[in-house]
Amino acid sequence: MNNANRDLLVLFKQELKNPQAIEREVSWLHGLLYTVEKIENLVTAHELIDLCKYKVVNKDQHIKKYLRSGKEKPFIFLNNKN
Repeated sequence: MNNANRDLLVLFKQELKNPQAIEREVSWLHGLLYTVEKIENLVTAHELIDLCKYKVVNKDQHIKKYLRSGKEKPFIFLNNKN
């Protein structure tokens, strides 16, 4: 798992004493985000709401196709199932 190019702002309640502890926390956070942002996990947690056709799409293939296209279409919403 290589480090992604991202900017993270990490706030701590208490001051950490050494830079290794900070690096360990940031590494753990990167691993967590890497897992959550996989397309399979995104597809599982979301559905498409198409107001043009009055449909709710739950099929994995359709949601993956929409996410990979990178184009936002009017009145089609990505809804989190939670």
